[in-house]
Amino acid sequence: MSQTRMRMRMVPTVPARSSSELFLELRRRLTDRDRQLLELVWEHRVLTTHQVSVILFSTPGKGRHRLLELFRMRAVERFQPWVPVGAAPFHWVLGPLGAEVLAAERGITVNELGYRRAATLAICHSQHLGHQVGVNEFFTRLHAHARHTPNANLAKWWSERRCAQLWGDLARPDAYGRWTETEPHTGQPTKIDFFLEHDTGSTVLAKVAAKLGGYTALAEATGITTPVLFWLPSVRREINLRRQLGTPEIPVATAVQTASSASPADSVWLPAGHTGPRRRLIELADTWPTPGEPTTTMPASSGSDTGEDASCR
Repeated sequence: MSQTRMRMRMVPTVPARSSSELFLELRRRLTDRDRQLLELVWEHRVLTTHQVSVILFSTPGKGRHRLLELFRMRAVERFQPWVPVGAAPFHWVLGPLGAEVLAAERGITVNELGYRRAATLAICHSQHLGHQVGVNEFFTRLHAHARHTPNANLAKWWSERRCAQLWGDLARPDAYGRWTETEPHTGQPTKIDFFLEHDTGSTVLAKVAAKLGGYTALAEATGITTPVLFWLPSVRREINLRRQLGTPEIPVATAVQTASSASPADSVWLPAGHTGPRRRLIELADTWPTPGEPTTTMPASSGSDTGEDASCR
């Protein structure tokens, strides 16, 4: 017994590594794609394993493997929401060391970045989790479409938080995006900017329709007319919303969320005041008069922004 205790005492222990050591190792091991991943989960609050894999990796297996490595390095954190049947996928948020990396690369502190671990993890049990994941799924499908369509590109994807900072006194879209396609024969590019309203069916339709008042005021204040896209959970809800919308003052189109393989870039959009046929996302650019030139410069690019002139046209 004494020999056993002696052997146990003689086993060397591995000292705990300091946060600074872990931080330096993380920075050394990060790739450019890892940095994109950290930017995405910070900008858009939470992404599922599937969403991260579609946006940044060639296969789901590669996405899962790299997420696990980043999790072990405390760059990201994960959770699984409760579901009544089966198991939900892992959901990923920015981790403490990931926040330190983003802050360091901006030349600011973590506090100045706005990161608070408790606030970041609050999405785990938030009633808005499903809504946020749904918004992010919309743009994930656009990413997937662009990956298999050489002439298409999701040029901008700005979060609700960034939109609120820019336009929150008038309108609060769930996201802002810019979709571009290049005509293969002529090489002529076409783009459409849009605000997204992702509807889960939990809000009375009168309140949903009333949101257009803020968008109308925003267009009047800025001189920029940006289409508003309503992404709805059922055909019945779309029909009822369109009755309330009529023919609004600003460009509006509606579509119904269908199978997981469907893309918002496809022929799913029906402009308000029109009876058909449904149009592709890029075709909406020819549906309404050309919007005015921007009068407001947007903040520096981040997340999935391409870094071009960041103004809303």
